[in-house]
Amino acid sequence: MNKIAILLMTVSLCISCGKKESSDNDFSKPEATETTSSDPSSYDPKRGEGKFDKVDLAATLDQAMATEGQKVADVKCTSCHKVTDEKLVGPGWNGVTSRHQPEWIMNFITNPDPMITKDPKLQAQLEICLVRMPNQGLNDTEARNILEYMRKIDGVK
Repeated sequence: MNKIAILLMTVSLCISCGKKESSDNDFSKPEATETTSSDPSSYDPKRGEGKFDKVDLAATLDQAMATEGQKVADVKCTSCHKVTDEKLVGPGWNGVTSRHQPEWIMNFITNPDPMITKDPKLQAQLEICLVRMPNQGLNDTEARNILEYMRKIDGVK
């Protein structure tokens, strides 16, 4: 009798362990956040989506900010982006400040997920690069310094 009980327990354990539950988790897509709006018609392609409405840039480059921006970029950005126009994982940075407004750049590097979801140019870029830009958790100062570094790459003196 004990052998039958052990056999039945073994069979039931095998059946229950082999059962797979379906999962709706798709880890290739970011989770929705409070900043993500479902209405793409409210998206401003010149400003992007985020807290930066106006970024004041000086006519000349702030060398100290650019240097700090390069340090941050070396740690968090250059594994995917080159400073030329050549694509690595993501697009190269050369010319980015002439293609986009400073507000757009600041909003994108601090808030990439909602912008990728809504911006047609970013969606087209995603089809080329095949990898979503991860949110690097940059604070406002780091993001502003990276913007200044991007200006330096683009030849602002």
